[in-house]
Amino acid sequence: MLLIDKPLNWTSFDVVNFLRSFIRKMYNIKKLKVGHAGTLDPLATGLLIICTGKLTKKIDAYQGMDKTYVGNLKMGYTTPSYDAETESDNKFDTSQLSNIELIKATELFKGEIEQVPPIYSAIKVAGKRAFKHARKNEEVHLKSRKVTVHEFDLYNIDLPDINFRVRCSKGTYIRSLVHDFGKSLRNGAYMTGLRRTEIGDYKVAEAYTVEEFRKIVLEQAVLFNK
Repeated sequence: MLLIDKPLNWTSFDVVNFLRSFIRKMYNIKKLKVGHAGTLDPLATGLLIICTGKLTKKIDAYQGMDKTYVGNLKMGYTTPSYDAETESDNKFDTSQLSNIELIKATELFKGEIEQVPPIYSAIKVAGKRAFKHARKNEEVHLKSRKVTVHEFDLYNIDLPDINFRVRCSKGTYIRSLVHDFGKSLRNGAYMTGLRRTEIGDYKVAEAYTVEEFRKIVLEQAVLFNK
């Protein structure tokens, strides 16, 4: 198992493909199974659990663990992707929103809730990723799913910007949570940043960046070959 801090603008599969290729090359391995236990969007950073070899059989167990995120949202706007990938399509007045009202609204999303994933997601629709349909302006219908939000806390409220922390079950889309939060206030909200800090008891503070992992393996190779 490897704990990796996913960089911004990398997909989770980019990390898997890089590590597979790099490890195979450095250790002269012809075939190597590599997989991750929970996708992060390209615009998100943070903890990825990477499994290799026989441990890939345990990926489902790691995926089922609760996850913790910290992030940023912007009130008063919506975007089709629910994050900063796409331009704003609606604007709302936030001058009447109070901190008390904002914090109270988070209670609506704690516990088991029904959530519709963003159309800009990797879920397959008719054999094609939903985001590919969305980018071509094709109509996309995604079914709601039950997820559990254990914690949803706001802090550093400085409208229109708010920082938040969420601890939730497998399958929760934080972008959808942010979008629905804005909608519950008859307003708008989209996610401007996201970082996964924990998966179960595993923490991003224990993880290597891709570059740190690469350097460690290269240094070990140099020592081994001396």
